[in-house]
Amino acid sequence: MIKIDDIVKRQQTAESRWAKFGPYYAMFPIEFAFNVVKKHSKKGDFIIDPFAGRGSSVFAGGVLERHSLGIEINPVGWLYGSTKLNPAEQQSVLNRLNSVYKLRNHYTSSIEKLPEFYRFCYCDEVLKFLLAARKNLKWQTDTVDATLMSIIIVYLHGKLGEGLSNQMRMTKSMGMNYSIEWWKNKGYLLPPEINPLEFITKKIKWRYKNGTPKITDSSILFGDSSDELEKITKKAKEGEIKFSLLFTSPPYWSITDYYADQWLRLWMLGGSSIPKSNAHKHKGRFGSKVEYYNLLDNVFGYCSKIMNEEHSTIYVRTDVREYTFNTTLEILKKHFPFHTVVIKKQPFKKKTQTEIHGNSSKESGEVDIILTLKLK
Repeated sequence: MIKIDDIVKRQQTAESRWAKFGPYYAMFPIEFAFNVVKKHSKKGDFIIDPFAGRGSSVFAGGVLERHSLGIEINPVGWLYGSTKLNPAEQQSVLNRLNSVYKLRNHYTSSIEKLPEFYRFCYCDEVLKFLLAARKNLKWQTDTVDATLMSIIIVYLHGKLGEGLSNQMRMTKSMGMNYSIEWWKNKGYLLPPEINPLEFITKKIKWRYKNGTPKITDSSILFGDSSDELEKITKKAKEGEIKFSLLFTSPPYWSITDYYADQWLRLWMLGGSSIPKSNAHKHKGRFGSKVEYYNLLDNVFGYCSKIMNEEHSTIYVRTDVREYTFNTTLEILKKHFPFHTVVIKKQPFKKKTQTEIHGNSSKESGEVDIILTLKLK
């Protein structure tokens, strides 16, 4: 079993410091990702994760010298994953931070137009800086801007002294009205006075202290897995690249709303200033049984066409609750009929996404569905 301490010692902490980059609700433990990749693939293999999240599976594959490809539809997860796979040069990021900071006073009047929540959450100096970064960073197309934006959103909110905000969780964004009432009741009436240039500069230097990770050719596509896999399938027919490991954790039916969890970071990336739970066009696929089934059926159907026909492993972590588990297992057996199936239950050791979101079933925890094929 690989332990994160072993990675720290062996690789002088560069990879380990970037491995957990980006707080994200519902994510693979990094040690788990490394262990699965090492056990079920070898150097030079091709790995795919169609529900990449913040890219732990892809990162582990890249560090362990596998060619890894992920797909992620949520821009927060995609930005985290893409950055840790290919962070820009440190000085370029610091230079860009300085140039954005100099633009902050152009947004003095803009902060007054924001909902009350933002003035409780951030001091004026921070809020002006955030608006400047939100307007000027081209994070979708520029590696330097993407790296800086990803570091900003990591620290967009958190405990006092650890983030740019008033007292908050780091992982999940709470609702606007709830947060305001909580701040008032707890006496957090004024956000902390923070110099964002000094704060983010320290965070950048800490992140780069031990260098950047050495990654074998790996990337994460920003888009819908159904659409992207259709393109990949067409390309696979033209070449000889086949994936030996499919390693993923699909969204769980009825309890997944990454857009509500990450609404403040999504605002920073250009989204609405007011959270709108369930408003995203893709959210319905996690609440409707029909849409959920079709999503998994499409994704795993496409994946079955690009896996190695002689030896491959399908490693899927999912929810133990009846509908999600049975649906996932049924679809996997449908598309990988010649694979041997092993089921491993993974009880919760502490509160996780399923429990926090209101798991009312008697069973709790997650389950690993492992399908293997070895014809040679």
